[in-house]
Amino acid sequence: MDIRHAVGVKAGVPVEKLAALDAFETSEAFAERERAALSFATEIVRDDRDVSDACYARVREHFSEAEILELTFIVGYQTFASKFAKAFQLAPQGFAS
Repeated sequence: MDIRHAVGVKAGVPVEKLAALDAFETSEAFAERERAALSFATEIVRDDRDVSDACYARVREHFSEAEILELTFIVGYQTFASKFAKAFQLAPQGFAS
């Protein structure tokens, strides 16, 4: 999360919002559109099941098919990068410091 945190801050995401990510479903820091995207991302990264119909319907309320494709690609790429770093035991580099 180190580099992604630093990129988020550089892009103007408030630090308080990043800190509230674990509680995104109930935090007032996130709009419904953001909650839908974060819920979709959470369901994508679970290895034990597919994205639920309810979650997909929710994300469709806020995003076009092209935007959903982009979200899916970004989540998939970040998941790959995380697994790659774990495989080679790459430690955080202090970008968020």
